[in-house]
Amino acid sequence: MDYTAPPFEVTFKGLLFDMDGTIIDSTAAVVKHWHTVGNEIGVDPEVILQTSHGRRSIDMLKVLSPEKANWEYVRHMESLLPKLHGKDAVEIPGARALLDSLIAAKARWTIVTSGSQPLVEGWLDVLKLPRPEHLVTAESVANGKPDPACYDLGREKLGLSSSDSAQVLVLEDSPAGIKAGKAAGCKVLGLVTSHTVEQVLAAEPDWIVRDLRSVSMVRASGGTVTLQISDALAPPPASNGNAQK
Repeated sequence: MDYTAPPFEVTFKGLLFDMDGTIIDSTAAVVKHWHTVGNEIGVDPEVILQTSHGRRSIDMLKVLSPEKANWEYVRHMESLLPKLHGKDAVEIPGARALLDSLIAAKARWTIVTSGSQPLVEGWLDVLKLPRPEHLVTAESVANGKPDPACYDLGREKLGLSSSDSAQVLVLEDSPAGIKAGKAAGCKVLGLVTSHTVEQVLAAEPDWIVRDLRSVSMVRASGGTVTLQISDALAPPPASNGNAQK
């Protein structure tokens, strides 16, 4: 499969970013941390790692170790990850440049993640990445991805209504997150950073790119932001109401 689609522009009222696999890559840190935690709670770390990406820790623990499935444990456990393994996380290529351009243009954006607040804030501090005004974290909703509640809440935090959903872009790497974004009625850009292109395709995002180097802000005006997407996996649709070649 080739990433050879010609550049095209799409305009949105707001952007909702997943965290791990979209803004940062903490895979090496997560593997080390889950090995430690798995051994502590008596669960095979490999079993945890097979299903952990894109899902809330509390949802996994409800199945694998119910006695640990509480927010006090999850928040403490996840707060240690950036502290102990901060050097093992890196930025997703293109993420910082895109966020900086959105901030400079005062565009509406936030982070919607399956990680807890201590985990997200820890990573943003370690990597010195910009922090949005409103975070949506694991604690923010009753049900995690692929439930759309997190992206519905993210849209609301941007001051947008449900009628604006199709003009909101979700940027995601995990199949669960992509499905959550689509279920929320948003457009979804899938990144092939943590899963195979086949897995990302199966989740049916609107567009697929390798990483955020393929996304740049062209202009912002009237409460909207226009992005250019280049080197996408498939050609953009001929017309979807707000895309222009």
